[in-house]
Amino acid sequence: MASGGTSARLCRQSITVPQVPGAVIIVGARSGGDRVDLQLTGRRALVTGGSRGIGKAVAAALLAEGAEVAIAARDLDRLNEAAAGLGAAAGRAVPAIGVDTGDDASVRQLTAAAQDRLGGVDILVNCAARPAGQAPPLSLPEITGDAFWSDVNVKVLGYLRCAQAVAPGMVAAGWGRIISVSGLAALSTGSVIGSIRNVAVSAMTKNLADELGPFGVNVNAVHPGLTRTEATPGVIAAQAAAAGVEPAEIERRMAGRNLTRTLIDASQVAAVVAFLTSPLSVSINGESIACGGGTPGVIRY
Repeated sequence: MASGGTSARLCRQSITVPQVPGAVIIVGARSGGDRVDLQLTGRRALVTGGSRGIGKAVAAALLAEGAEVAIAARDLDRLNEAAAGLGAAAGRAVPAIGVDTGDDASVRQLTAAAQDRLGGVDILVNCAARPAGQAPPLSLPEITGDAFWSDVNVKVLGYLRCAQAVAPGMVAAGWGRIISVSGLAALSTGSVIGSIRNVAVSAMTKNLADELGPFGVNVNAVHPGLTRTEATPGVIAAQAAAAGVEPAEIERRMAGRNLTRTLIDASQVAAVVAFLTSPLSVSINGESIACGGGTPGVIRY
């Protein structure tokens, strides 16, 4: 173990990042001290699915980093409430734009509204999808064409629609970031539709990265696992009642599925997404990054 003096010196160590002029990362900074500047001040971000859960947490993280953020979702009441709360915390307005990403015309209207409210879109975070893990997945006999296509139309085609809509502006500007929130079902069995939609998001991500990367646009995806959001207490309570156990036991079981043995919070997933939207993430492109706390017994390479 390093001595106290050595530890103190390490906490003050700085590293200059040559690829990003003027960027300085503080290694091991103490809480309340220096922090990494993600260089997002003034960047314009559009977060779909931003009215709740991971999307809302991403919007909060980007606002905290100085970005101008608009959020979009279908439920207008929830959307306006989220925008008001985010704006109050950030000290500046957060535009709320209604959208159904399963509809071409609605996405075109979203892009026009974002252009009008923000002046353009530098960062797109795709997070508009049905939350996984809140109900048992459909078994093979239960899967219908409607259930499949309604899910894929929103999460896969919806993500693609939004990327198509904002990519021309990013290419023209010579810089952009597109981050899609996928899920660990891409890497495991248990939900036929869940695996298909999330694998498709990863495949789309790599294809878009290959096409847009030469123009300064990085495209990545993240794979959260079970994640604590505002909906989690209700899910835990329902499962506890069905199983005849205390809610704390259900949470313990959920947390036991990852290596940290804690339930990953939406803000922790948002921190990963925020870094991927930053100019500092330029070396990461076309990747799908797991951020569910680590899966026991699995080697991926």
